[in-house]
Amino acid sequence: MRQLTREEIRVLRQRLRERASSAELRLPDAVLDIRKSLGLTQEKFAELTGITKRQVAEIETGKGNPTIDTLHKIGKLFGFSLGFVPKDGSDPPPQGPKP
Repeated sequence: MRQLTREEIRVLRQRLRERASSAELRLPDAVLDIRKSLGLTQEKFAELTGITKRQVAEIETGKGNPTIDTLHKIGKLFGFSLGFVPKDGSDPPPQGPKP
């Protein structure tokens, strides 16, 4: 993987933040984009997050099924926290059980 310039990394990070803010960030693409925006190989990314290189590869290709702990480790590296984001405002809130 070629070393990215600071400007390229800045642009990638900005795009990533925009996609996260608009709930357009999906897991396989997010992990790949986070890793690239940090200028890291899969091996170095795995080392920094405490997961295996194989897990990184499987997540990036959509074949992996990461645990919440794994997702937390990945998000922490970029300053993201886990949470649920609605796709749009048109869905009614869920109704609890009726008394």
